[in-house]
Amino acid sequence: MRSVILSYKPAERANAAQQRIQRILDRGGDFKVVVKPHEQGAVVMIDEDAAFMVLPGDVNTLAGDNLYSLAEQAAGNLRLAITEYREQNNIKKVGHAMGWSLLATVLFIAAGKMWLTLGRKLRNRALYLVRRNADAVKLAGVSALNAESTATIVSRLLNTLIASGMLLLSYLWATFVLRRLPWTRPWGESLTGYLFDTLGTVFKASVSAIPGLMLVVVIFVLGRFISGIIRSFFTRFESGQVESIWLDQATAVPTRKLSIAFVWLVALAMAYPYLPGAQTEAFKGMSVLFGLMVSLGASGVVGQVVSGFILVYSRSLKVGEYVRIGDTEGTVTELGLFATRIQTGMGEEIVLPNNYVTGTPTKNYSRTVAEGKGFVLDTTVTIGYDTPWRQVHAMLLQAARNTAGLLNEPAPYVVQTALSDWYVEYRLVCYAGPEAPSRRALVLGDLHANIQDAFNEYGVQIMSPHYMADKDHTVVVARENWYAPPANPPK
Repeated sequence: MRSVILSYKPAERANAAQQRIQRILDRGGDFKVVVKPHEQGAVVMIDEDAAFMVLPGDVNTLAGDNLYSLAEQAAGNLRLAITEYREQNNIKKVGHAMGWSLLATVLFIAAGKMWLTLGRKLRNRALYLVRRNADAVKLAGVSALNAESTATIVSRLLNTLIASGMLLLSYLWATFVLRRLPWTRPWGESLTGYLFDTLGTVFKASVSAIPGLMLVVVIFVLGRFISGIIRSFFTRFESGQVESIWLDQATAVPTRKLSIAFVWLVALAMAYPYLPGAQTEAFKGMSVLFGLMVSLGASGVVGQVVSGFILVYSRSLKVGEYVRIGDTEGTVTELGLFATRIQTGMGEEIVLPNNYVTGTPTKNYSRTVAEGKGFVLDTTVTIGYDTPWRQVHAMLLQAARNTAGLLNEPAPYVVQTALSDWYVEYRLVCYAGPEAPSRRALVLGDLHANIQDAFNEYGVQIMSPHYMADKDHTVVVARENWYAPPANPPK
């Protein structure tokens, strides 16, 4: 009822109609409901009494209704209400309803017990198979599954399945029982309508999502195809078969990863509009929330990644090179996106953030060695002015030749780095081979030991003299001692 008649508003008309119907029902009769035309509209009659009138103003023309179809619909609703009213006052029908409800309850209990028993047997069998066969699943020769963890996951999944089955049985039982009794029938009908409406919505959404999912699959296949082409292209650079000015073996791996990541980002952007639910407000809200979280929390991560690419493409470091970064010295074992790993000569592994590496001066001991293999090894001694410098040079070079692990080419050499007040500073520079980084500490220790042996052999003390007063003679080296052993005079 939507229109006003004789100053009666729709709510007042509905209240008056309810009172008239109740008086007719209280009086008794056959309660035959019919629709009769009237000059002002259509009258819905119960027996020979008018229950209410449907007016032209009550018709919703936008919904496609007309006067008599709306009146017939109202009459049908009234017939159903009268039928249920009669059932409420019919003890026989109420008894039948109670009997059917009791039978449905017994069947529900029996079905629930059977379902729980079957579920327990299925779960026990599944857990037995999981514990027996979990260790057989291997990747690269290593067991990929933990038996107990996998059994826990399977147990929870099966428990969820069993509980879902019980909920479905309970829903069906409640719907059937509530529809039997006239007092609870509206609840049962609403449950039935909700179930079928939900299933219909899911079915329609699934059918409508099929074309979009097909496009997503096509985009995914194209992404896989293009990624395969990129991977096969860079494989030749990674293996060293091909090398160019802009791409070599060291930069091929990150370039391949960047290219494949770009392909998949483009594929994701293309597939996003076709994903089921992508246009819903919830999906959009989650996307905004995810973007906000990334923008707030990923600034440091992005900086690390950018620093990693700077290290790779600037070629300032390579895996296998011996470097010193700040106070850390060792061999580069990994150039990652977020961190650089260095193994020291003492066998320690140190992880340095990439932004720290790019912001710290780096000393690369491997770049002076041919093809970047191996590393530079140097040590310093301070000897007084009364020892011939040629003899010191010869002893240091002899110690280098006696040290295993040092290369003959490039040859070791000695430089005088300072002429201090009381002594000369000599630096021995030599080159070690590309062995494991832990060898550097051992080679350096052997070199120091050989230096001591050489100086002891020729009677030269390794001490830095400091004077409180001048000696009674001049601290010089006589010409006849310029080439003291093991130095050799020029021929």
